[in-house]
Amino acid sequence: MAVKREKVATCDPIWTTLRDEAEKLTEKEPTLASFVHATILKHDRLENALSYHLAKKLGSDDLSPMMAREIFQEAMDADPEIGDAVRADLSAVFDRDPACRGFSDALLFYKGFHALESWRIAHWLWTNDRRDMARFFQSRISEAFDVDIHPAARMGRGIMIDHATGVVIGETAVVEDDVSIMQGVTLGGTGKETGDRHPKIRRGVLISLGAKILGNIEIGEYSRIGAGSVVLKPVPPGCTAVGVPAHLTNCAGGDRPSQEMNQFIDEIDG
Repeated sequence: MAVKREKVATCDPIWTTLRDEAEKLTEKEPTLASFVHATILKHDRLENALSYHLAKKLGSDDLSPMMAREIFQEAMDADPEIGDAVRADLSAVFDRDPACRGFSDALLFYKGFHALESWRIAHWLWTNDRRDMARFFQSRISEAFDVDIHPAARMGRGIMIDHATGVVIGETAVVEDDVSIMQGVTLGGTGKETGDRHPKIRRGVLISLGAKILGNIEIGEYSRIGAGSVVLKPVPPGCTAVGVPAHLTNCAGGDRPSQEMNQFIDEIDG
């Protein structure tokens, strides 16, 4: 006999939609019903579901999933802005990735989303003087998701890290709101310099697959970095940079490149 699940009263539209998607998933794929129930349906809010799911992925012999979940839950309870950022990131993935069929897809299966939200916990630990634990999670995130984001880096909200494999973001990097980052991207330094040494990615930028942006340079808002490019100099707002080393090709691009996700490069001199 089917079990009737109690509806959870909420004014959180993303969580409500996510739960509805999860219910349909269990009906369509009963073999996954136990997994979906444990990950989503038994929880009363998104933060609890996420802490459970990420702890299962990042827990290890060195730090049990139960202990990891307590840390994740502590961070999200202490800083509600983490939950706000999670919702913005979920919306970004759903809006920009044509393969994503719903919020539940991203929450359950997308390692770029998992890596970014796990980083948010590591960053909270770093800023609350728990740097050894932050480094521990940085290492586990790298092992589990093949994504290496230093916990001291600063990341906005509404960010999509698509596919995510091989993404590296350095200690003093800044990534503002509504940025889209493809697989294999590096936001790195240029050598052994110390201090503020990593790129500053402004709002709405699209960084295509395999791009390398090196040094303390600014990538202006709503600009685009072409696939495989190596960027060593600042990029003005609204421009497109391509090549090795990168050069500007078009400074009359789209208004919202990170949302449009148009990676076709029109060779027009800027």
